[in-house]
Amino acid sequence: MSPDSVTPGSVRSAAEVNEQIRALWRRAAGSLSAQERAEYELLVIEWATAIRSEVVEAA
Repeated sequence: MSPDSVTPGSVRSAAEVNEQIRALWRRAAGSLSAQERAEYELLVIEWATAIRSEVVEAA
């Protein structure tokens, strides 16, 4: 996944992003390459944004 493939303001839920993170770790068998690490970092940022959005909506 390139940095361009994650759209700022993504509409995916935290659960969807979390599942993609889990799938990445399963594919990587616990050891991320440099490219996978970059993908992971972007996914974590997207997940955190989704979590914040869901908390604000719930409030």
